[in-house]
Amino acid sequence: MSENTDPDPDVVVLREGTEGLSMESYAETLRERLPDRRVALARTPKQERELAPRARVVTGITIDEDLVVDSRMEVFACTFAGIDHLPKETLEEQRIRVTNAGGIHAPGIAEQAVGNMLVFARRLHEGWRRKQRSEWRHFQSREFTDSTVTVVGLGSIGEAVVQRLQGMEVDTIGVRYTPEKGGPTDEVVGFDEDAIHDALSRSEYVVVACPLNDLTRGLIGEAELATMPPEAVLVNTARGGIVDTDALVAALRSNKIRGAALDVTDPEPLPSEHPLWDLENCLITPHTGGHTPKHWDRLADIVARNVERLDTGEELENLVLAPSED
Repeated sequence: MSENTDPDPDVVVLREGTEGLSMESYAETLRERLPDRRVALARTPKQERELAPRARVVTGITIDEDLVVDSRMEVFACTFAGIDHLPKETLEEQRIRVTNAGGIHAPGIAEQAVGNMLVFARRLHEGWRRKQRSEWRHFQSREFTDSTVTVVGLGSIGEAVVQRLQGMEVDTIGVRYTPEKGGPTDEVVGFDEDAIHDALSRSEYVVVACPLNDLTRGLIGEAELATMPPEAVLVNTARGGIVDTDALVAALRSNKIRGAALDVTDPEPLPSEHPLWDLENCLITPHTGGHTPKHWDRLADIVARNVERLDTGEELENLVLAPSED
């Protein structure tokens, strides 16, 4: 433990940035929301070793186990939605709760998903190709109106997609683990095979917005792609492993489906020689759907509220890992 005599910080921001955003701006945003608290930015490994064990809340992409053991830490606020990269066993042993950034990317991801569907509806990607060739030649487009859109996963991202589809005169089907809860879609079904195939068979657009887990890994494979109509478009906003990449390549090459828009791939990053790059009916973005200039604002709101909740004893927002009760 450091011999530093400064007051212990309430929150420590670790040095590693994300999405091209400065951690200094994150720390400053937290200070604006917590004017009566001490928010410290650890700019070096030494400062991390000195400051992190003395703070009630530490926030960053990940954290070394050495900073966790025998620390004052009560909460690690991960700046990612996923936490599989964290030393979860050590955090649990040290009785440190973990929160995540779930939900802060939903607006951007939802906007990109809707944008991709409209691109395929109006065949804007064909217009862009003809512009590159300085070719003034007409082509036929479709209408998005009266389409059926299935949204697989009705968490924060799926709900944001459905919210943005309201007023666009489309029918929506939601797929969720507990369909009895209902949801914002016109129809809600579960993850059982028959229900998913029935939804896919009726959809012009399928938006994947669910977590990657044992149930959803390879959820969209050869059989599911065969069920989708030839005019269907697959939009994956979630994780590459939810879609069988080889099966998707085969379906796109043979026009079994109209197209795909992928913000995530398996593997990721997608190798430069991968066949998906050469398919005109496949749009690819490098996992940028959630990028937004409001990233730190939204995350700082969550972290600041949780700092206050530590004092009141309320349940933490975005809590994803908590020590088991003895």
